[in-house]
Amino acid sequence: MTKLTLDTTPESFFYELVRNAVEHQKVSVQPETEFYLVKLLNRFIFSESLYTKNTAGNMEEQPLVFLYKEALEAEASPTQKSLFQNVGDITLYKAGFFQESLNYAHVDLGYYIGMGGLAYQNAAQRSEEKHFRHLFNELSEKFGIFVDILLEVSEKTTVTKTEQDLLRLYEMWSRTGSERAARALMRAGIQLKKDNKND
Repeated sequence: MTKLTLDTTPESFFYELVRNAVEHQKVSVQPETEFYLVKLLNRFIFSESLYTKNTAGNMEEQPLVFLYKEALEAEASPTQKSLFQNVGDITLYKAGFFQESLNYAHVDLGYYIGMGGLAYQNAAQRSEEKHFRHLFNELSEKFGIFVDILLEVSEKTTVTKTEQDLLRLYEMWSRTGSERAARALMRAGIQLKKDNKND
């Protein structure tokens, strides 16, 4: 029997995608922050990382505002730092990878960017090590840029397969004017007319 082996690890796979997205978008990012994004993507390979256990032991998705409130009310500064970091991580991942679904949610992308940036800012303020303060400050100040980077990574790893996928992409382009949605549609062979888009 032939034994199959992987030529790359998940981290090296994500590193290449993040590096390409950073270069493509022409943004200045600390190497440490790039690596942090890679680790974040690796963490969320498993969807349970987005959930917490309830009192019955079942996994459930906690609203971001509840997670943020828990971080605020934690007593010890190191605990607060970890909780705020977790809020920032989850918010960044959701805003980058599930941006399309945010168009139909009660809160918009701006809410996620504001919440995530504030969470990382709080994590920075509670970090004793200078290295982490710099890291979380950059994540906070450039949160919207990092959302775009993860969105680009998402597009590279998600295959559009159905008419429903195409319809969602078209609706996203119509509502937001997303250039990335437009490129995905054009790659699928759909020609877009700019005069049909509401500015």
